[in-house]
Amino acid sequence: MSKRATNLNLASPQLRTRVAVLAAGLGASAMLGVGVASAATGTDTATGAAAGAVAAQADAQSKAATAVKHAEQSKKEAPKAKPAEKKAEKKPETKPAKKKSAWTVPVNDATISATYGTGGDRWANKHSGQDYAVSVGTDVHSAAGGTVIKAGGNGAGDGPAYGNAVVVKHTDNTYTQYAHLSQINVSPGQTVKQGQKIALSGNTGNSSGPHLHFEVRTSPNYGTAIDPAAFLRSKGL
Repeated sequence: MSKRATNLNLASPQLRTRVAVLAAGLGASAMLGVGVASAATGTDTATGAAAGAVAAQADAQSKAATAVKHAEQSKKEAPKAKPAEKKAEKKPETKPAKKKSAWTVPVNDATISATYGTGGDRWANKHSGQDYAVSVGTDVHSAAGGTVIKAGGNGAGDGPAYGNAVVVKHTDNTYTQYAHLSQINVSPGQTVKQGQKIALSGNTGNSSGPHLHFEVRTSPNYGTAIDPAAFLRSKGL
């Protein structure tokens, strides 16, 4: 065998080794390139997904802003509600003014000391009127307008038990008597008004003390008396 052939044989294993190393290097490079490409592809995919999410969020925010804008615009354009009408305050009911009575009590600020129909030793029969306990000289007023029918002593014709007395006829055909008077200030036939002073109270006749004896009658004479308290109540007193 020649020396050249020997050299070729000796070189062949070395050459093969180099070729293998070179091939391995090229393979690694190729694989590295594939990895880099794969990594690049993954990065691009992630970047695309993130961009998509941002775009979706921006789109949602834009839609929300548009909805708010439309709502505000609708609120502005909506007709304003009319203010509720104030409920009318209920006015307190006004009671009609009490009609003034055509009658009045014969004396003011007096205490009733005996009532109609009372019995006892002081009267031969039951009491025919209502007694007002007042001091001698108290003003006595006509209980209503009318005309004086009787006036004078001896009960103006009704008996000494009444002392000095006055009888007045009224427009409703009732009569009032005022007895035990100390002074008489009217005369028969005289017209008097409601509340007009006609006499002064006293203690004349059959009297147990200073007072005014007051009767309401259906005639000018004794024996026709009715309950004066009930009568005055019917007149609003």
